[in-house]
Amino acid sequence: MNITIIGTGYVGLVTGTCFSEMGNEVYCVDVIEEKIESLKQGIIPIYEPGLEELIKHNYNNGNLHFTTDLFEGLSDSQLCFIAVGTPMGEDGSADLRYVRQVAKQIGQTITQDIIVVDKSTVPVGTADEVETIINKELDKRNKNYKVTVVSNPEFLKEGTAVNDFMHPERVIVGTDDDSAAEIMKELYDPFTKNHERMIIMDVRSAEMTKYASNSMLANRISFMNEMANICDKIGANIDNVRRGMGSDSRIGHSFLYPGCGYGGSCFPKDVTALIKTAQDNGLNPVLLKSVEEVNHNQKYYLINKIINIFGEDLSGLTFALWGLAFKPETDDMREASSIIIVENLLKMGAKVNVYDPKAMDVAKEFYFKDLDVNYFSDKYSVLEDADALILVTEWKEFRNPNFNKIKSLLKNNIIFDGRNQYKNSYMKKLDFEYHAVGK
Repeated sequence: MNITIIGTGYVGLVTGTCFSEMGNEVYCVDVIEEKIESLKQGIIPIYEPGLEELIKHNYNNGNLHFTTDLFEGLSDSQLCFIAVGTPMGEDGSADLRYVRQVAKQIGQTITQDIIVVDKSTVPVGTADEVETIINKELDKRNKNYKVTVVSNPEFLKEGTAVNDFMHPERVIVGTDDDSAAEIMKELYDPFTKNHERMIIMDVRSAEMTKYASNSMLANRISFMNEMANICDKIGANIDNVRRGMGSDSRIGHSFLYPGCGYGGSCFPKDVTALIKTAQDNGLNPVLLKSVEEVNHNQKYYLINKIINIFGEDLSGLTFALWGLAFKPETDDMREASSIIIVENLLKMGAKVNVYDPKAMDVAKEFYFKDLDVNYFSDKYSVLEDADALILVTEWKEFRNPNFNKIKSLLKNNIIFDGRNQYKNSYMKKLDFEYHAVGK
């Protein structure tokens, strides 16, 4: 098939690349010329395991194209995916300015019937709005092309996005048009040959499924963080509680790991957007608001632990951070707990050393651009003469470090573990003062 992807951010780039891997001819369109030129040269704007190799392979084979020219991208397109950003607006709702802008441009550009697919995470009712905008522009041109707008929300996890796309657990398609449903089935058939994973439903239910899924996962994280906080007070171990809970088949083991708060591009803004949607329709989403509140407070968990040990005046002290990204296998720092931790340590007078395998550049260029932060090239050099280690992101290289080396580098044998990577008994045996979440 001939496919157009509008937007070469995280979702658009993974989507377009994976479609091209299956032999489709894909045009990825973006308004940022520098990004398009970099992609043509094999320079990838995000870190995602396996993505760079696929982009280079399919670009060199002629299946994958990058352009700023929407007319070029749409000239022979059967399917056009909208994959632009939907950031959080000032009122908490999803900001649809880029979606609306793209819809208008599609209506001004297309020269044939087309299926337009909302891949961006958008509020319920957006597909109807996109269709209205496109048809309004077609009316201005006196054109009568058939435009079918389909909802096809993404369920990609950063760090495993390529594998998630290639081997999806489910593919949600929202449409009432039988012919559009058949084309979407044909498009996704190479990804679901071993087992039928496509679920066809009405458009509004598909749009809602994305928000409901992310909010459910965020709910489990906040619930476990609250349980961990209770365990702290009563002397229970959240790791034991987690194993006991997870063994119940009705609950399962996924997303039961407590920590220092969730971040990223999806959970924070999607929970907030769903809260706003509920409020706009006269509802008070008490549970969703609690999920958001618990997560906000949890990002201060390690800071409060540090204050309990060192006090509020951290002048003359140095803290070493392992991990900046909101999760491992990505360089994404959006809504990351590390931002709160670093900013508060600096405010209290501390010196801050940081190391992350992938997120150092984005930290320097954006998140910590105006902050006095010291960057190190490996996990051990960042520890030298630090008063304590703070583990924020659970990268694999932090799982089984040389603890004797850590002790020789730190001034104090103190570890604040925001991801519960180590066992209390083992840390005690090694003579570490170990502060974890709910343990």
